[in-house]
Amino acid sequence: RVLMIGLFGFIGIAGTYAGAPVHGAVANFRAIGAMVAGFLGGPLVGAGAGFIAGAHRYLLGGFTAFPCGLATFLEGLAAGIIQKYSRNWPVPWTLALAATAIGEALHMLLALLLARPFSATWALVQIVGPPMIIINSAGVAIFLAIVKGALEREHQTAALQAQKALQIAARTLPFLRRGLNRQSATRAAEIIYQLAGMDAVAITDARHILVHLGEGADHHIPGGAPLTRATRQALVTGMVQVANQKEEIGCRHPGCKLTAAVVVPLKSREVTLGTLKLYRKGKSGISALDLQLALGLADLFSTQLELARLEQRARLAAGAELKALQAQVNPHFLFNALNTITSLVRTRPETARELLIKLSNFFRHNLQKANQFVTLEEELAHVGSYLAIEQARFGHKLRVVTNIEPATRFCPVPSFILQPLVENAVKHGLQPKEEGGQVEIEAAIHSGKLVIVIRDDGVGIPPEEQQAVFISGYGRGSGIGLSNVNERLKNLYGTAYALDLTSRPGGGTTVTIRVPLEGGANDVRDLVV
Repeated sequence: RVLMIGLFGFIGIAGTYAGAPVHGAVANFRAIGAMVAGFLGGPLVGAGAGFIAGAHRYLLGGFTAFPCGLATFLEGLAAGIIQKYSRNWPVPWTLALAATAIGEALHMLLALLLARPFSATWALVQIVGPPMIIINSAGVAIFLAIVKGALEREHQTAALQAQKALQIAARTLPFLRRGLNRQSATRAAEIIYQLAGMDAVAITDARHILVHLGEGADHHIPGGAPLTRATRQALVTGMVQVANQKEEIGCRHPGCKLTAAVVVPLKSREVTLGTLKLYRKGKSGISALDLQLALGLADLFSTQLELARLEQRARLAAGAELKALQAQVNPHFLFNALNTITSLVRTRPETARELLIKLSNFFRHNLQKANQFVTLEEELAHVGSYLAIEQARFGHKLRVVTNIEPATRFCPVPSFILQPLVENAVKHGLQPKEEGGQVEIEAAIHSGKLVIVIRDDGVGIPPEEQQAVFISGYGRGSGIGLSNVNERLKNLYGTAYALDLTSRPGGGTTVTIRVPLEGGANDVRDLVV
């Protein structure tokens, strides 16, 4: 505000000196400075600029000095008040034109009321009044029209730059989801070089150039070329480096034609992983738009690299949890299975042999199919191996009923999603019942989705515990199996495909799995089986 007051106060003073002497007064366009200040900066700025220009006019003397100085101050103040209550910024030029014309008309009236002798003032007003009203009004209107046009061009340029950045981002982000490496950096740099209009584009990691396209590619060589001084500085400080001279870039090659660069760090969790570099050659230098483009792209890239890191971390965690689930299941199951087989070796050797084959198939599936997609038939075979061993162990206390539609057998499903649920039904639903019970497995296709239902008539789950069973490590011992399957389904297909569990104490438990077929996770509807 202080700068605006000083600037437009000076413009008002210049308007006075640029005027024409007429009968001991000055025909001028001093009002332009005061009123533009008010229309742009508000009452304080308008009054301040008007006071400076008005005080200067008063000190010049003359029989109209006081009314002219006062009028300038009041015009600046009035313009500021109009700006304060206007809905638009800057004030529309049409409103400014009308307000300035009225202000200059009141300026003439104030001179007639305060300046003496009246006859001399009247003669002066007749001469200078019309041209001052016209010139000052037109000058203020033109000034504001120029400001508005400049702002609109700036907005258009910013919009085009944002559109360019989004186009680049939309095409590069899929590659950066793979992390920062030579392949992803090359694809991203190619797109930036094609769309950004820079003379050269480069991306580095923390030690080496990953890719350099455009001018200087003959000596800025990926992998083997040393990093420039500006790049090293960006990596060390984690701050943007702008070089508008060849020496500031710090390239050691004597024939390098690159004369300006902006080097922006690429970060993940505040750790600098590499840099994005945009280069210019010649005398144009790095413009403000170039800098903003580089900053915007670097922010987008850094966010994408962080997402890539989190996705990798999630994949590793999911794999570790699945391995932990298998490790938890296998020792207990293996111990019980071997005890059962041992008890049958002498009395029923053929059954023992069949169970050993089932046990072998069960563990082979665990080892080979983790984190893969398999057909439902393969997954059912895995469950069948498990149930065959458990039926040999529990005898008539465990009954199994299956109802599998033929069309479902070759549908793809994530591996290891049925056995944990069937095991929970046997271990936590039926085993606590003295008389045992029944497990039912159904599979059908409904509305483009594979629907698998695992139902038992066991002891059920109390209502207050039904949500807790989806928490890994839940105290009943079933949490890791249910939570792992539930989280894998949600991660693969979306939250609408989470497990559906219904249970009633003493009335058994039903768990429903929904897997989208070719239609994916679109048009999700709840299914009742």
